[in-house]
Amino acid sequence: MKFGFSSNAFREYDLGEAIEVLADAGYDGVELLLDEPHLYPSEADEDEIREVRDALDEHDLAVSNCNAFMLTAIESIHHPSFVEPGASYRRRRIEYTKDALDVAAALDVPHISVEPGGPVPDGKSRAWATETFLDGLREVAAKAESVGVDVLVEPEPDLLIETPEQFLDLVERADSPRVKCNFDAGHFFCVGEDPPELVEMLGEYSEHYHIEDIPGDRTHEHTQLGEGAMDVDGFLTALEDSGYDGFVTVELYPYQETAAETAREAMRYLEAHGWA
Repeated sequence: MKFGFSSNAFREYDLGEAIEVLADAGYDGVELLLDEPHLYPSEADEDEIREVRDALDEHDLAVSNCNAFMLTAIESIHHPSFVEPGASYRRRRIEYTKDALDVAAALDVPHISVEPGGPVPDGKSRAWATETFLDGLREVAAKAESVGVDVLVEPEPDLLIETPEQFLDLVERADSPRVKCNFDAGHFFCVGEDPPELVEMLGEYSEHYHIEDIPGDRTHEHTQLGEGAMDVDGFLTALEDSGYDGFVTVELYPYQETAAETAREAMRYLEAHGWA
């Protein structure tokens, strides 16, 4: 396996600085935040994409994934979502995601991760939200098929798609070879699942994995590796035993004030436990 670290913890750094820090810390890759202040697709031009390529080449760092989940450039992490009641606001998430696919294609990154629909709006049913998400997801999938980049839906607590069963139902109904899973171990732990047990269940759909620790009460709070209650080593063992040899990205976005040291501490954990 290879390890990356998500640049969404480095929002107080420019992207070039984050890439340098992560390379020095010993990571194999970086997950690129496709949002301000890093590489916002709606504003990224050829020069900016070339600068990112040059920085990656200079520091011999790969891209583990393109994160098209957060969207603070417009409003917040979750809004606009794929299930906003207003069609025009919902359209902004769809168009952003299509632009993100173009950026990933330009960088030769095989996938982007996206939010699993979004929070179900007050006054709307889960059935309405699911159909609305599928409408947008199918449009995004058609774009994904044209540019050759996969769309990895990332189940998350308190959003439309939280559980493995909900994801499997969604992917069957989406009916596109480009719709797959961004497997976030901590998110599944938060909703009462045992992440190691899900590796086989979701393995055929999972092209990229997020890892973080989670507190013992299973609150959705991304915590430094080894400081929560998750069996991080058990999960990585299950992943290794499955034959997976792609990227696992450490995602610790709440640690903006200590991003560099947090990344180094996570790498020290991985090295001390024999993973890196």
